[in-house]
Amino acid sequence: MRRSAVAVLAAGLFFTGAGSAVADAWRSMPLLKGTGVAFEKAKYTMYPKFTQHGGFGFKGNLRDTHQSDGHNVYVQAKVEGYSWRRFNGKQKKTVKLQKVVYDGAALYVSEAWIRACRDRGSLRPDNCTKTLHYTR
Repeated sequence: MRRSAVAVLAAGLFFTGAGSAVADAWRSMPLLKGTGVAFEKAKYTMYPKFTQHGGFGFKGNLRDTHQSDGHNVYVQAKVEGYSWRRFNGKQKKTVKLQKVVYDGAALYVSEAWIRACRDRGSLRPDNCTKTLHYTR
């Protein structure tokens, strides 16, 4: 009896872990491309509660596509109820990013937004791609 109870408990823990692994699977994101910036080979995930703060994770290659213009590039991401967070790239380079944006007061986030931009300085507005919106 005791062995079967241990086996049932072990199986339950295994399948709970397998369910969590499926819940935070990485999904492909469309190419974010605008004037001077591209966020390529990008993927995202919505982490389950208690994993990475239940946040919105993303990864990909942030590329400066107009290397001679002297402008930096960056990715912006946000979750519901919070402002945009900025993750900088480098001029004339491609940078691999892997970040998580989350709500510290919640077990998990339900909505997230992401876009890529070219920083054109303080006198001119930045160029940004379309904003992608994801829900859990």
